Amino acid sequence: MQEQSARKILSSSLRRLRAERGWSQDELAFRAGLHRTFVAHVERGARNISLDNIEKLATALNVSLLELFRT
Repeated sequence: MQEQSARKILSSSLRRLRAERGWSQDELAFRAGLHRTFVAHVERGARNISLDNIEKLATALNVSLLELFRT
């Protein structure tokens, strides 16, 4: 089994958790205090996101940091 990169795991988790809540990228971005295009880039794995912004997304989704990196 091939290991996934942290960026790919994070992007997949964000899409899944956002979808489970029925939120748009706009909604997640608003709740996290981030721009929608930034969230879109993170979900595509096109952005190297800082720990501060990962914390903002986890807080907005009401999950632990660990949950964002579960496969």
